[in-house]
Amino acid sequence: MMPYTLAFDVYGTLINTSGVHYSLQKIIGEKAQPFMDTWRGKQLEYSFRRALMNLYADFSVCTRQALEYCCAYFQTDLTPEQKDALMAEYSVLPAFTEAEEALISLKKAGHKLFAFSNGSQEAVTTLLSNAQILAYFEGVVSMEDVKTFKPNPAGYAHFNAKTHSQKSTTWLISGNPFDAIGAKAYGMKTAWVQRSPDVIFDPWGMEADIVIGNLTELLDKLLLQNN
Repeated sequence: MMPYTLAFDVYGTLINTSGVHYSLQKIIGEKAQPFMDTWRGKQLEYSFRRALMNLYADFSVCTRQALEYCCAYFQTDLTPEQKDALMAEYSVLPAFTEAEEALISLKKAGHKLFAFSNGSQEAVTTLLSNAQILAYFEGVVSMEDVKTFKPNPAGYAHFNAKTHSQKSTTWLISGNPFDAIGAKAYGMKTAWVQRSPDVIFDPWGMEADIVIGNLTELLDKLLLQNN
């Protein structure tokens, strides 16, 4: 089997961002789910807008400002201590249950595994370490190096430069359709992790090369690409 360079998105692909739901539920009760979903959506929206405006700030700034937006939108008066506690949870979010098994299999098959994220090098390294999956990666590549966010093509080019890889033999693995489309437009191969049938891939006329329900399906799908 041809060995590939595998670029794993982190938030929403390896790491379950829904890990904050329990804490939110304790604080705000039935508002927890819509609050969490809006927080995640605004976090991404703010990163997109900052990239377009060339107004880069650490991804944690997008996360904090999205939290402040949600507090205002849902008329939820969280204390500074509660906000800090919720922000701190972003460093201890859990990995998806199948992530470790999948990473072990892919590494044994000879693929080179990298984490590739909008998050800072420090934040992502800490997060993956706390989730006990950091050791399976050759390294962490952060968009902070190029002061922009995915899906800016400069980020995918930076990944190839940083990992000494070629786009034709690099796979971007992501649960975020915008990321898969961005990598596809740049020229990478793409695997979209569709964890729920309710999640829709944006109809841009650029489909992912592989669609999987979870990360354990990736190895077999990569084998088929070689046949």
